Amino acid sequence: MNKYDIRDITFAESGHRKIEWVRNNMPLLRAMEEEFKRDRPLDGIKISLSVHLEAKTAYLCLVLAAGGAHMSVTGSNSLSTQDDVAAALADRGLKVFAYHGATDEEYMRHLEMCLEHKPNIIIDDGGDLVELLHRKRSDLAEDVFGGCEETTTGVIRLKAMEREGILKFPMVAVNDAKCKHLFDNRYGTGQSVWDSMMRNTNLIVASKTVVVVGYGWCSRGIAMRASALGAKVIVTEIDPVKAMEAKMDGHDVMPMNKAASMGDMFITATGCKHTITVEHMVKMKDGAILANAGHFNVEIDMAGLEEAAISSCETRNNIIGYTLKNGNIINVIGEGKLVNIAAADGHPAEIMDLSFAVQAMSALYIKDNYKNLDNKVIDVSGEIDNVIARKRLEAWDIEIDSLTEDQKLYLKSWQL
Repeated sequence: MNKYDIRDITFAESGHRKIEWVRNNMPLLRAMEEEFKRDRPLDGIKISLSVHLEAKTAYLCLVLAAGGAHMSVTGSNSLSTQDDVAAALADRGLKVFAYHGATDEEYMRHLEMCLEHKPNIIIDDGGDLVELLHRKRSDLAEDVFGGCEETTTGVIRLKAMEREGILKFPMVAVNDAKCKHLFDNRYGTGQSVWDSMMRNTNLIVASKTVVVVGYGWCSRGIAMRASALGAKVIVTEIDPVKAMEAKMDGHDVMPMNKAASMGDMFITATGCKHTITVEHMVKMKDGAILANAGHFNVEIDMAGLEEAAISSCETRNNIIGYTLKNGNIINVIGEGKLVNIAAADGHPAEIMDLSFAVQAMSALYIKDNYKNLDNKVIDVSGEIDNVIARKRLEAWDIEIDSLTEDQKLYLKSWQL
């Protein structure tokens, strides 16, 4: 099998520059790289990885390779793959199967090629590699120690497989680690979504009404940044507790049927399908802008919109305008795919430094402990979270307090 299937290996120089830029801004992974070079903790371990293939992911791959891992890499979204970064990894000798704008058939072929590596560990973003292995390549499962899942959507899929009793190996829910969801989902998504929205629309956010669909950690970050930019924020939710949180955070809360006619910009981040439907779109203002920050392009009913529209055209790079029968135009960024990375550069490097440090340490945890783990979705240990947090604080040159022995004793006692 070929070692790579990419657009053009001559793009590698640009990719190397991008990787070096993020390396200089990812101190946790940089320290791990030095440790891995010295200790080779993954020597001979085969890892198949499907994550958005841009510079930060590429650097994670190189860190794992520095630890002795044999890497096979593909993307997790055809629009998020950066061809120069893929070329740079191939130029460094890694197996790479991905290119920007791949068709659905090409994307699936690349997943299959990545699995031909016969991995011991799978690092997934959205669950496509694990799903494909279970559905089509279950013969490979006996070689798999376990894996790590990066996203909320992927963890949801894995837990469904666990409930049905079909999960064939343990998977670490990296998404649920404190050093991931409290920072990546909130601060990373919050910044990168608005970076994408502003660069793709070139419109001001202040004075706009922004409808944020859902109020999980990603949505909280999106709403927080929208408010800071001067927007009025409306949140739609199905969870009464989260709805109450949104209200106490200063946002309006209402059903989508009501919010549809009020919003200028709509951003979904729920992990669920059809949170914005054609029924909602026909109520929207002319020129309304829709974007999705969830992993899969199912949150906005794109098929329904394409069927309902009487015409469509590119209104701006990365934006398609759909004209409805009432004459209004609905603008969708990035085909309804993950807006912060399908139409931008994804999370800041410092944020992904935290998330990918969790990934690397979780991969080591699987390698060292898989024989004692059940075929379930397992949490990241508090120890891993604390180690990463302390290393990040050290990189910032921040010190914190510690409990005294007397305080520890007090907290363990039931007597005052």
